[in-house]
Amino acid sequence: MNWGNKLLLTFIAFGSGMGYLVYRSVNTEYQLVEKEYYKSEIAYQQVIDGSNEANRLSSPVSILQTTEGIELQLPAEMKSKKITGEIWFYCAYEQKNDKKIFLQTNTRAIQIIPTGYILPATYTVKINWKDGAKKFYAEKYLQVK
Repeated sequence: MNWGNKLLLTFIAFGSGMGYLVYRSVNTEYQLVEKEYYKSEIAYQQVIDGSNEANRLSSPVSILQTTEGIELQLPAEMKSKKITGEIWFYCAYEQKNDKKIFLQTNTRAIQIIPTGYILPATYTVKINWKDGAKKFYAEKYLQVK
């Protein structure tokens, strides 16, 4: 085989490789974390303020998986208070696993999410809540099995 044929094979291999990469990049599906990403990024100061308020509480938010389901425990200061908020189970690698749930704690500041409602995956659990005028925010990581 002479050098002209080797050069031709090199160009064909290079062109084939580039064609494959273009094909893969065109057919790759990209998912944003949120549809309104830029609006939420502008309002990020509220997340910082809520995290600071949550850090001032006597204990952190705890979330764990039990036999009954996923148990969310807010700090002791939240007991017997009227709390409104939202829990977002965010799965970074599978958008269909994401769930948003309204925060509805009992008088002991506990909410139990039944087994099977949240699919098995690794989640970043984002908790937003307020009791009157103060807004709180916490993030926890959870492996649902």
